[in-house]
Amino acid sequence: MLNKVPEVTLSFWIVKVLATTVGETAADLLNTHLHLGLTGITCLMGSLLAITLFFQFRARTYVPGIYWLAVVLVSIVGTLITDNLTDNYGVALETATVAFAVALMATFAAWYARERTLSIHSIHTTRREGFYWMAILFTFALGTAAGDLTAERLNLGYGVSALLFGSLIAAVTVAHLRFRLNAIAAFWIAYILTRPLGASLGDLLSQPHHEGGFGLGTVWTSTLFLLTILGLVTYMVFSLRGRLLPPETSEPEQAR
Repeated sequence: MLNKVPEVTLSFWIVKVLATTVGETAADLLNTHLHLGLTGITCLMGSLLAITLFFQFRARTYVPGIYWLAVVLVSIVGTLITDNLTDNYGVALETATVAFAVALMATFAAWYARERTLSIHSIHTTRREGFYWMAILFTFALGTAAGDLTAERLNLGYGVSALLFGSLIAAVTVAHLRFRLNAIAAFWIAYILTRPLGASLGDLLSQPHHEGGFGLGTVWTSTLFLLTILGLVTYMVFSLRGRLLPPETSEPEQAR
């Protein structure tokens, strides 16, 4: 099995932020229009995620379309899990944030205890991939709770919340590039912070003006970001295919 995770490039982070934004707006969109209730929507999207992960685990190498579809679905499911806990079961956002942070740290601890590394550049066994996707799910659930906590409970607003998490990501980047913060730690801290950043951006764009948003609505916001993700992933597919094609011969074959 080859590494199952894409290279960490600028396009990786762009699609990641877009996927987190879609996770926030699409969860609201589905809950509003399908009329299945949060629990029903969570079960439906959880089933789609399970099917996608089945194909992701069966693949022997990184497949952009399958991988990023799984990321988008994990983003939606993670958002729905947090919304279920807070809206249906009355769990406070503070409690949800702490609980998901503990669950994520426990996942990292178990992953490191078994594999002695948390590097995403070595996701080439089924067990490591299992730890990877479990960590991803908890980062999305944690980011949803943390984003809602700062924007709504602490009354910072969506714009200020987005600036806050964007600034934290920038600080982590500087700490890695200038002060030699461990690359693995820097990656996971930034990965966690992109979720509340995306959630805040999604709410900022989709929520009505009287709630501090731009009023684009969940339909337009979700569609815009999904199309952008589709375009970038299509580019990744052709870029990857170009690298895998054998080099052309320097001279044409002589006709017999």
